[in-house]
Amino acid sequence: MDLAAQSLSLPTCSPTDHLGFLFQGNNLRTMGAEALGKLLRQNKSIRSLTLEWNSLGMWAEGFSFFCQGLRANNFLQRLDLRNNQINHQGAGELAMALTQNTSLQELDLRWNNIGLLGGRALLNCLHSNKTLKRLELAGNNVPGDILKAVEQALDHNQDREAILSEAQNQVNILSKEVLSLKDEKNKQFMDFVDTVDKQKEERARSEKMSAARVSQLQEALDEQYSIMNSLKTKLQMAEAALALSEQKVRTLGELLNAMKQEQNSVAECHFRELQQQKQEGADREGRLLHDLSAASEKNLLLRNQVDELERKCKVQQDQLFQLKQDLTNTTAELKLRAVEAEERLEMEKRRFKQSLEDMESLRVKEVMMGFLQHPVKVAALTERGRAEEELIKARSQARLEEVRQRLEHLEEKLRLMTESRDEAQNCCLKQKEMAAEAQAKAKQLSLYADGLKRRLEELQQDLDRKEEKKVTELNKMKVELQEQIGHLEAERTAQDGLREKIAALERQLKALSSNHREALLDKEGEISLLMEKLRMKEAEISRMREEETQRASFLQNAIMAYVQGSPLGTHSSRK
Repeated sequence: MDLAAQSLSLPTCSPTDHLGFLFQGNNLRTMGAEALGKLLRQNKSIRSLTLEWNSLGMWAEGFSFFCQGLRANNFLQRLDLRNNQINHQGAGELAMALTQNTSLQELDLRWNNIGLLGGRALLNCLHSNKTLKRLELAGNNVPGDILKAVEQALDHNQDREAILSEAQNQVNILSKEVLSLKDEKNKQFMDFVDTVDKQKEERARSEKMSAARVSQLQEALDEQYSIMNSLKTKLQMAEAALALSEQKVRTLGELLNAMKQEQNSVAECHFRELQQQKQEGADREGRLLHDLSAASEKNLLLRNQVDELERKCKVQQDQLFQLKQDLTNTTAELKLRAVEAEERLEMEKRRFKQSLEDMESLRVKEVMMGFLQHPVKVAALTERGRAEEELIKARSQARLEEVRQRLEHLEEKLRLMTESRDEAQNCCLKQKEMAAEAQAKAKQLSLYADGLKRRLEELQQDLDRKEEKKVTELNKMKVELQEQIGHLEAERTAQDGLREKIAALERQLKALSSNHREALLDKEGEISLLMEKLRMKEAEISRMREEETQRASFLQNAIMAYVQGSPLGTHSSRK
């Protein structure tokens, strides 16, 4: 009873501790055997237990309880039951316990009373127990053939254990190799993925840079388009102003034609009035001849004076007719000049538009090249563009000012011609009055003739001044045309230079675009090659994994087949 309590109060150790207990020659009874069974059922640290000289076999109930504890225990490795008077029934209990025990490796049953039946029971339990390696049955009256069979079963268990350990070692080695291969393949795959990611990042960076450049160029193009739109609006305004000026010129031409018609009608009226005056003078002369026969000489003188005045009137009429022809010639010349000026304006408009388009295209290309080269050139190009825009504005304003001055000059000419027409009309009225006065009063004919002479001289002076003005205007127009021709030649040379620059820039742009396309194609080819290599690597890795799994399954099947069938056959044949 004290021994059972002592055995139950043994310390519980961790599974890593290897403990051995010795209960030799203590004459354990039923309670002690039960206590040992409870100990084996609960304790997980005892590896060796010696129970020599304790007569456990005499107490069948306690020994069966002990065997039940041994059946439940999976940690005990060595058990010594020598000289315990175990009979064939106890051996049967031990055999039943050993069929379920998977940890006991050594069992010593020497010097007991097992006999034939106990030996057979132990031999039968060895068919299901594969962990027991040593079983001592000396001094138990067991036949020799049973002992040999037990020895063969124990050898089979030892061979099986060795094969299992060797197979486990091989499996461990193969698993390590598979893990190392997996680690190496994963490492290679990760390196390959890193290279692909780096190339993708480089491609993304290059795409971002190209997108930024394209956005910058798009912004510059938008700015140039806005400038072009503003210039187009200004050009439309200038064209509208030119249309208004042309309308004014047409109205002035119409007024000039009306004035010519009025002058013709006034001249005809004046001629008819002169004829009437001549007729009246002839009538008056007849009446004077009838009335004043005494003053025939005076009448003759007056007739001579009248003839003289008529000749002067004719001369004046001829001069007026010449003046009308001059006016018609001048108006025709003015029309021709206006037409030529309109044609020059249209040509200058077209050249101006063409130069604007060339300059805009050049500026766009220069801006593109400047964006690709250096930001300082971009600033210089923008400053140059602004200066060119200001120069173009100044030129357009100067041309508009010239057109305005020409229109004002034409209006001034028209005003002077109207004044001259009014003066001519006034002169005609005065001549009518003077003729009436000459016909009424012969004495005032000389004074009237002197006045006509003076008026003719004034008209001649006016005509001389007009001729001089015409000559000066022609000279000015020639000078202006020469200056315009010089400017146009300079612009033409500048446009030729700009065209050459544009051609060179277009060639450079084509070369850069071709290089960029080739670089993009090379990058895409490299990426496709890398993706193909990645797919090949993945296929190779999957194939190697399948091969490893197949090899592992084949090895496992071989080991299981070897463990289950071949070791016993080889052992039996060897025996």
